[in-house]
Amino acid sequence: MKSGILKYLSEYTAISDDLKIAILESTFIQNFKKGTILLQEGNVSKDCYFIIKGCVRSYFLEDGQDRTIEFYTEEQCIVPTSYGTAMPSNHYLECMEDTVVSVGNPKLEKETFQKYPQLENLARVIAETIIVKQQDSFTHFKTSTPTERYLNLIKTRPGLCQRVPQHQIASYLGITPESLSRIKKE
Repeated sequence: MKSGILKYLSEYTAISDDLKIAILESTFIQNFKKGTILLQEGNVSKDCYFIIKGCVRSYFLEDGQDRTIEFYTEEQCIVPTSYGTAMPSNHYLECMEDTVVSVGNPKLEKETFQKYPQLENLARVIAETIIVKQQDSFTHFKTSTPTERYLNLIKTRPGLCQRVPQHQIASYLGITPESLSRIKKE
């Protein structure tokens, strides 16, 4: 399981043998059952996650409706907006499948970065890459039609529609389940 983390990190930079050992030693793996709530609205996030296996959904409640913000799957990081701050979260994180994650927290990060400064630079590079991808995704979402959003989802995240309920996919796309059915028929 931990080798997945090394594979992911090596996509960004060469990792020395010493650094590989450090990463493996400082990695905390945790298993969660389907339906586990990792973070509740109103709570302060003390952890961030790297998905090794499984699927986690981020959502918030609005007027009794749940609105899906994102689905996180293998080799994706989840850094809640309240992570490392005292601010309460405005969303939930729920395991959609049995999920295996590497768990991080600010204290562990600080200790690891002090011991291995090259990891701090690597974390910055990864964070910058994630931000650019999120900005591109947001721009595409805002400038595309529901049909284009659905086709992009199928293209960029094949298999996701088989992993989560269709009403959550519709919510994620910003449309009703009925509209999603109509788009799929076309």
